Amino acid sequence: MNRRSLYFVGPRRVEVKEERVPMPAPGEVVVRSIVSAISAGTEMLFYRHQLEEGMLLDTTIPSLGGSFGYPFKYGYSTVGQVVDRGAGVPRELEGRLVFAFHPHESHFSSPVDQLIPVPEDLTAEDAAMLPSMETAVSLAMDGAPLLGEDVLIVGQGVVGLLTTAVLALMPTGSLTALERYPLRRKLSEEMGSGACLDIASCEELMRSCPFGERGADLTFELSGNPDALDTALGLTGFEGRVILGSWYGNKVVHAHLGEAFHRRRLRIIGSQVSSLSPSLSGRWDKERRLRLSWEMVRRTRPSRLVTHWFSVDEAAEAYDLIDRGGDDVAQVLLSYGGD
Repeated sequence: MNRRSLYFVGPRRVEVKEERVPMPAPGEVVVRSIVSAISAGTEMLFYRHQLEEGMLLDTTIPSLGGSFGYPFKYGYSTVGQVVDRGAGVPRELEGRLVFAFHPHESHFSSPVDQLIPVPEDLTAEDAAMLPSMETAVSLAMDGAPLLGEDVLIVGQGVVGLLTTAVLALMPTGSLTALERYPLRRKLSEEMGSGACLDIASCEELMRSCPFGERGADLTFELSGNPDALDTALGLTGFEGRVILGSWYGNKVVHAHLGEAFHRRRLRIIGSQVSSLSPSLSGRWDKERRLRLSWEMVRRTRPSRLVTHWFSVDEAAEAYDLIDRGGDDVAQVLLSYGGD
């Protein structure tokens, strides 16, 4: 059996190559992909060559072993159906819909314990959003908003929108988002923000935000733009926390950490989904967080954020679209047909 596999082959260049699908070893199955989600954050750093050569692709996902150097496979959000099995795998797994932290390709072999069964009441499109939802859940946990706090989210890409949806289910005092694209501002309010404002000067935003000149109690910087950290700091009040969820790659951050930062005693807290805060790990593990993430997928139905579909053979067009950006782009999915 052959498969179509997506390779990053150079800066802003991807190619789909045909290759053989490995036979399933004992304890493995073959999965036929149905859909995979492109990350407009992490994947675009690789696509644009905005990371250091030799950096490990991922330290927690077995299918992403190796280091950053062209050509390589990448991607971590694939949903498919089990179509073959190796020795020792129960027959009832055949035909099962599963999620995998796996690169973009039409078929792949995987150990059973690296696959996650998709709940029967969820679609493949919703399930493909699981990593983004898990990130949103992790961000909310790291932010730990208190009852009645005024919360600000800078950036309403897919992770920002899902973070908005999660926080909208919590009893915050106000929930405000900032985003420059009109479609994402509309989606933000649909996902539960009290208001999503266009990014302008800090002074104007201070007058427009519910918390006014006092500043937000808790701010999430999720734009992926290094310049936005300064905006986040400028809009956060005394003893406020700034949760830094953006990964800037090798882009340089220019932030003013002078008088206002020190006198307001602001805190910048890094958040990354691959680990749990030590303050939580005594009671929470990744499996418990994953169950919660599935529940948040069920409650918010994130497939409504999908704006574009491409076949895997059109992947170059998909990445170019995300790279150019624009008002009409939120989540982009790759499909694999019926082969």
